[in-house]
Amino acid sequence: MTIMNITLINKEDIRGKVEFPQNDVLLLPEEKQNREKKLHDAMTLGNAYKGKIRIVFATTDGDRAVETTVWAATELNVQLKGDVNIPIRAIREVIL
Repeated sequence: MTIMNITLINKEDIRGKVEFPQNDVLLLPEEKQNREKKLHDAMTLGNAYKGKIRIVFATTDGDRAVETTVWAATELNVQLKGDVNIPIRAIREVIL
């Protein structure tokens, strides 16, 4: 995936301002499994070392990216600092 055409936004601009697609943006089980592993690694990095990662995700207005610390990853959402959530189904890529 090329990052050059993706708009980088602040995490504060996500909550209440972004609409996410209803269906999962990844189709293959291997892609979903890889995303889950990277989200787990991102959560460990965020909680243990306060390390930031980049999340590329889909919105109804096109792809966006955010550089942030992941605090938690549930079955449905990734929680960022400031009570910002991104549905896992919208996440295209996690760049550690």
